[in-house]
Amino acid sequence: MAFKKKLEEKTLDVDAAMQGSLSFKDPVNLRINGKFEGNLDTRGNLTIGSTALINADIIGDNIIIGGRVKGKITAKERLTLLPQAIVEGHIYPAKLNIAEGAILEGQCSMLHDFLNSEQLAKYLEVELNSIMEWANSGKMPGNKEGNDWKFERKAIDSWVAAGKIGK
Repeated sequence: MAFKKKLEEKTLDVDAAMQGSLSFKDPVNLRINGKFEGNLDTRGNLTIGSTALINADIIGDNIIIGGRVKGKITAKERLTLLPQAIVEGHIYPAKLNIAEGAILEGQCSMLHDFLNSEQLAKYLEVELNSIMEWANSGKMPGNKEGNDWKFERKAIDSWVAAGKIGK
């Protein structure tokens, strides 16, 4: 007889005014209903409630926005804008769902499963020379195709999460 251990869900519900940087290495279910200013780096699910006012750069897996957000948003799996959402800034989703009534004021660049050197430099916000140096020295996961490099976004995300960038 096999026993399955139920995974405990980590949920954090924030209904306050906060400033600074929040970073989560393990997946969590984070819901923000108040004000936040700074940087958010999350794993798992991030929900911005309908009463939230956010002025931040956000990186996350699955991001659902129901309130007002100003900043750069990178959603590695999916970005969902609910009908009452107001987003100002650049968004970088792997998948995007915008409900009727949501407002997006800014630019959208879809994340691709594979990136070339220039796209990866923009994605990581580093100089192209650094990308080429890391790729040519074998420090960064990638495949050389002729004179060009191709990088799998998920492998790069794992490489960055392991703290290997710049080493």
